[in-house]
Amino acid sequence: MKDHYASLGLNSSATLADIKKAFRQKASQYHPDRNLSSEAPARFRAVQEAYDLLSDDAKREAYDDNRRRNLLDNPLETAQLIWQNYFNALL
Repeated sequence: MKDHYASLGLNSSATLADIKKAFRQKASQYHPDRNLSSEAPARFRAVQEAYDLLSDDAKREAYDDNRRRNLLDNPLETAQLIWQNYFNALL
């Protein structure tokens, strides 16, 4: 399961305004026309996917419910993904 909040560099209590602001910053940073890195297109798509999901109230609610269930159903896998996303964001 992808952590869309981590893709935007946010926590789950972010407001819609925070999501929009983070999307604009990350999209500008990873846009393939501005960033020549080989990872830029994939990161740009991840940011765009995260924004599409988190900016829609119904999709965000379903995503948040699914995140909570995954934390309870498989905490080890979820913890590994969270740490992996965290370290990928740092590097």
